[in-house]
Amino acid sequence: MHLPSVSSYSAKATETRVSLAHAFSSWESFKLSLQVKDTLTGEQTRYVDADPLWMNEDLEPTPPEKQTWNAKTYALFYFGLSFGNWSLGSTMIGIGLNWWQAVIVIFISQLISAVAMIFNTRAASVYHIGYPAVSRAVFGMYGSYYFVGARAILAIVWYGLQLYSGASHVSNMLRAIFGDSYNNIPNHIPESAGITTKKMLSFVLFWLIHFVFCFFRPYQLTKFFWFKGFIIIPAVIGVFIYCMIETKGDVNHQLQHNSIAASTGWAIMHAINSGLGNTATLITNQPDIARWSEKHRSAIWAQMIKPFAVTISATFGILATAGINGKWGLELWNPWDLLDAIQDHHNGSGARFAIFLAAFTWTVGILGTNIAANLIAFGSDAAMLFPRYIDMKRGFFIVEFLGFAIAPWKILASAQIFTTFLSGYGLFMASVAAIMTADYYFITKGNVFTNWLFNPRKSNIYYRYHKGWNIQALIAYIVGVALPFPGFAASLGATGVNEVGNELYYLGWILSFVTSFVLYIAICKVWPNPNQRVIQEQGLRWEEASKIMLQGQDPNENESSDGFHKGTEVIDVKDLGKSNVV
Repeated sequence: MHLPSVSSYSAKATETRVSLAHAFSSWESFKLSLQVKDTLTGEQTRYVDADPLWMNEDLEPTPPEKQTWNAKTYALFYFGLSFGNWSLGSTMIGIGLNWWQAVIVIFISQLISAVAMIFNTRAASVYHIGYPAVSRAVFGMYGSYYFVGARAILAIVWYGLQLYSGASHVSNMLRAIFGDSYNNIPNHIPESAGITTKKMLSFVLFWLIHFVFCFFRPYQLTKFFWFKGFIIIPAVIGVFIYCMIETKGDVNHQLQHNSIAASTGWAIMHAINSGLGNTATLITNQPDIARWSEKHRSAIWAQMIKPFAVTISATFGILATAGINGKWGLELWNPWDLLDAIQDHHNGSGARFAIFLAAFTWTVGILGTNIAANLIAFGSDAAMLFPRYIDMKRGFFIVEFLGFAIAPWKILASAQIFTTFLSGYGLFMASVAAIMTADYYFITKGNVFTNWLFNPRKSNIYYRYHKGWNIQALIAYIVGVALPFPGFAASLGATGVNEVGNELYYLGWILSFVTSFVLYIAICKVWPNPNQRVIQEQGLRWEEASKIMLQGQDPNENESSDGFHKGTEVIDVKDLGKSNVV
């Protein structure tokens, strides 16, 4: 293997010193040194009137060499995200469902989620663009800032929450290794802080692990997601088998008491909404995952693994924890509490080793979920909010510190706050996913003009809309969120909300999605938006814009490297949209 010479290291060090000296030579030089790589060169012709202040490599379409995710990667990715969902059943049981009702509701909610994910995947898998770029195409050059910014804020909160959850499994591992030495660490943090010294140690360790992954973009993490998908299987099945052996399968006396006969319908709808809230992040985030696909079909259909994997693991969680709660007289649902309880009863070396392995696999599982659902999401969002100064990698490091700064242990101090947040999140994201889906399949006929996504000027006939805002989409979004919002406010303590308002909130995600979906299509039928009018005037067919050549593609894949065919006529990329415009 060839190793770099001492002279090459010396040259690199000299280059670094010169760059630093130039960066601090003036204020203008310092600002320039902070900017990310400018990808807009004078030789590029595929972007129309692009502004370098509105773009970077993470906003542009993913180049072919970075399209590394195949169908197997996606299958393992979704399986790994889903199979460790041990405690979802606790939300359903808490609402009042019995165990078999909870299992059915979980499957229904995850099936709806999987279908929504599949529909929200297509645009990204065909055009290889992330959520921020799709948002520009749907909501407008300026309107997209709200929808991207809102998701970024929620990604920060969820990132911190997942850090705290993963830290709980790190605590399991440390206790399994060090026993009472770890368990008896004296607490030097005030009780009002909501966290102990030993838990803070675990949190910091798990937080530090995430730094390693901040150096890699998703196309470089395929092997990690393969690893995550495989190792979660023995942990979940092993803990379930132990609980069944320990309790001799006796779970009925813990699960037979729930009864919601008086209001079963609304309780079930509330439970479905909570289940969809649990997966609302992934539904919205699909473009950030699908953009790395080798082929556009690679990212589609793997999501159908999700309802089965989630239902099986959640069923294991319901039955196992119910059995242990009944035998040992406990009230626990989270897997880290369960592993602690097991060590309380079995503290031998063999048991501790098994607990360590189970905690390790769940730690990797939560790590992968946090990367997929929150780290990547915030990195993508930050790259659009400040494109000249923040790319995806810089965004990763920013959310690392923000996730710590929000003190997630405070957020999780109350289970009621967490459940409310979980359901409320789905309410806001449902309308976003609905409008994105409706726009792609019904309004634009699958045509996204990636060469116009970086032009903020009035000359942008596709995505300028009304002063940068897609008014039709904004109306559909507001109405979709408004219907269940009073009930959501009541769940946070607001008064004066009647029963109808509460029941609309129980419909939450489904109501918001369907309302925004139908209303957006209806508005655009009677009041077409500018992008829609141009597409109609050009007579473009389904996904015809996807035939535009992207830099780096095999020229033999298309008859022309400068454009795409519309019938027998070749349309030049630069001229696309400049004809038939009124």
